[in-house]
Amino acid sequence: MSRKIIIYISAALVLAVVCAGSFAAAKSAKSKPEPVTRLTDEQIYEHLKKFAVVFEAARAGFVEEVDEKKLLEAAMNGMLSSLDPHSSYLSEEEMKDFTDKSRGEFGGVGIQITADKGAIRVISPIDDTPAQRAGIKAGDYISHIDGEQVSGLTLNQAVKKMKGKPGTKVRLTIFGGEREPRTITLTRAIIKVKSIKHEVKEDDIGYIRISDFGATTTKDLRSAITAMEKKKVTGYVLDVRNNPGGYLTAAINVADAFLDGGDIVSTRGRDAEDVDIARATSGDLIGGKPIVVLVNHGSASASEIVAGAIQDNRRGIVMGTQTFGKGSVQQQKPLGDGTAIHLTIARYYTPNGTSIQAMGITPDIEVMQSKVEVIEKRRDMFSESTLVGALRNDNDKSVRKKSDKKSDKNDDDEDEKEDYQLSRAIDMVRALSKVSVISETK
Repeated sequence: MSRKIIIYISAALVLAVVCAGSFAAAKSAKSKPEPVTRLTDEQIYEHLKKFAVVFEAARAGFVEEVDEKKLLEAAMNGMLSSLDPHSSYLSEEEMKDFTDKSRGEFGGVGIQITADKGAIRVISPIDDTPAQRAGIKAGDYISHIDGEQVSGLTLNQAVKKMKGKPGTKVRLTIFGGEREPRTITLTRAIIKVKSIKHEVKEDDIGYIRISDFGATTTKDLRSAITAMEKKKVTGYVLDVRNNPGGYLTAAINVADAFLDGGDIVSTRGRDAEDVDIARATSGDLIGGKPIVVLVNHGSASASEIVAGAIQDNRRGIVMGTQTFGKGSVQQQKPLGDGTAIHLTIARYYTPNGTSIQAMGITPDIEVMQSKVEVIEKRRDMFSESTLVGALRNDNDKSVRKKSDKKSDKNDDDEDEKEDYQLSRAIDMVRALSKVSVISETK
């Protein structure tokens, strides 16, 4: 990408990082587009004069004294947020909050949010935060903050009400899905975003969890791969579930780490010739080993770029559920006085030319998150070895009764804790790695 601009493609800004725009803007974004009205320079000037009259009337005639700076900032924010839910004006305070988030540490309860249907919709909770520990899920709605309805607030105002000093408490009323509305009390904390987590799972399968695409994601990913390659892993699960996005460059670099060539993503602006294509460089960091990308409805933006690149280049399998569908790119433009604007400048497309906007990535294999009930225990299985007087296997030197007892305990205790989607992804990587071994030996 050749543009020398800061590009951020999150589905929404983070709680305690200012999200601009009103709930009305989110609602209007879903309505049918109206014809574009073109004005002459003279007409634009007349409207600006009208704006000055409105501003003066509000400043002079409102029943209470008006904060003139806030009034003007609200006007600028309203102008931008009317374009789409992701364009906004950032005040000095808001810009500072955004910068803190970009550095990977900020204050709040730890949820990614957006405006929807007159309420706040949770895009995803952040790993290891008060919100996640309280059981807040992607797709939940927040209707009240400390007993006050959010329908009368802008999203920015709602965010500010949820912010506060670490250790203080905030009450949120949550509803969504089949669960009854409930009010929970969260203790605010310093939220430290750890972009990458990794470990080696059973059968030497590498697991990489990316919680967001930040400034250190590329470096952390390379370190994780280097560490696991030393352990001779046979394949990888790349988990971007509930990852709402981040920096475009980070998404490109993550996809590039698993590709040896081909397109990663293209961005297309208003003009037909305004097209940028990001291509993978030579060198697959995992040497062509099998990879499964785990996604869900909380996977948005940068996550969808990575999943689409892996899928369209036939480099791996995308597994899980339909993704969020946030396919637009925002440019952050500083205004020189500590403030800035976020402006949607382009849409992005997968290597095959498919737009993600409002559609998302369709997984190759749909796997809904489920709870498995084990109905067959190992101790109940009927086989030759259970027959009276059966010959034993002279290669079997294990103590079967002790082994079976341990297995039964695992069946009973571990099933409840199982991440079904992750288990299926591990099964798929295990199968693909065995197929690769068979192919190499032929």
